[in-house]
Amino acid sequence: MAGHGRLGRLVAVRRGKFNPLRAAGQGCRRGVLPRMMPPGNGRSLHMRREAGVADDDATARGAAPDGAKLPVSVFLIARDEAVRLPATLAALGWAGQVVLVDSGSTDATCEVARAMGAEVHHRDWDGYGPQKAFAESLCRNDWMLNVDADEVVTPALAAEIAAQFADGPPPPGAWRVRILNVYPGDDRPRPLAADYEVVRLYHRAAGRYRAHPLFDRVELSPGVRPGRLAAPLHHFPLISWEHFVDKENRYSSFAANAARPRGRTGLILRLPLEFPLAFVKFYLLRRHVTGGWKGFAFSMVAAFGRTLRVIKMLARSEGRAEK
Repeated sequence: MAGHGRLGRLVAVRRGKFNPLRAAGQGCRRGVLPRMMPPGNGRSLHMRREAGVADDDATARGAAPDGAKLPVSVFLIARDEAVRLPATLAALGWAGQVVLVDSGSTDATCEVARAMGAEVHHRDWDGYGPQKAFAESLCRNDWMLNVDADEVVTPALAAEIAAQFADGPPPPGAWRVRILNVYPGDDRPRPLAADYEVVRLYHRAAGRYRAHPLFDRVELSPGVRPGRLAAPLHHFPLISWEHFVDKENRYSSFAANAARPRGRTGLILRLPLEFPLAFVKFYLLRRHVTGGWKGFAFSMVAAFGRTLRVIKMLARSEGRAEK
């Protein structure tokens, strides 16, 4: 029966009828197919096109122009990302190694990752920093690139990274990468987008992820001054606006619990200011004002999430006071 089930799923994939969402319950800790054709459903193709990935085979796989693999290990952490993961992995064909660390997916995340050539490992979740530090330890190459499961390396960024290795691996160092958000239904960032810029490409001798549960940033070694890559990484944080609200609610709970205890008085004073200040930060400083109604909606929900975190921290502080 097990063999029959595998055969049926392989046939479904080849007919383009495999849907990652329907594979829920066959998560990463259960038996999944180690080899399978990449998902061919319309959603995956749509995500690849949104990410700027062409339909021809070589470009769709994110392959280097000369077909060579770069001595770079790309690592990701994920959970239940079967819908967005195909677009992410399709753009990494140039990398010498792709590592995915899963924290207990219940959908087809691991199956999709293995089918597209990634090395899949499991680790129970205990925060962003520890999870990424573990993924780092699995990388064989000294040069590493961290990409989230909802991000896509643009062809321009892949070419810019390849240029750094044109004459062989460069000396140890680090590079900052611009990460630009893409709204649901859009295929590119808004005009003049300015979301955030962090170190993502680095040599293991130049820095490592710190084991902080909430703030996952690369801590650079003394004396390391990072360069800046011009091409961006596209970030698809939202499957839908409903998903965005749910995501902000869940993240605010995690952030409130992971944050160090704060004084109740300070949180009360902060509460009425959190929403307007956060809205100004997103809408004006990060230029979501150029995103039309979607930019306004994004700023509103993001500001709501920041305010919700303060509310939950305040509730947590009252719980401590009662004890």
